[in-house]
Amino acid sequence: MTSDDDSSCLVGRFAEMSGISEFIDNEVKSNDVVLFMKGTPGFPQCGFSGQVVQILDYVGVDYKGVNILTSDELRQGIKEYSNWPTIPQLYVKGEFVGGCDIIREMFQAGELQSLFSEKGVATKAA
Repeated sequence: MTSDDDSSCLVGRFAEMSGISEFIDNEVKSNDVVLFMKGTPGFPQCGFSGQVVQILDYVGVDYKGVNILTSDELRQGIKEYSNWPTIPQLYVKGEFVGGCDIIREMFQAGELQSLFSEKGVATKAA
């Protein structure tokens, strides 16, 4: 009987992860800019997430923040979705751009602003 319970747990876990993958895919594809982060843009709960929020706010781009702390499945699922081990993760027009270090370096070099421009994502006039 234990093996049946184990297999149903695995099936349930697969279904949860499959559902999480679909949720993540939908968020990435239906928002021009989405940041998977710890906390929210108004209340980041990690210094790295907070840095990316500050950069995005400074650039003046509209983005959606997704709090990965709301679900262990979401926290693990986003890492598997991107094949990237850390949070935060920024996506622009469906493409994974990077985490905090990459975003900070791109911003400092002017490349993040160029990326938004190339992708047709509006930013505030600087």
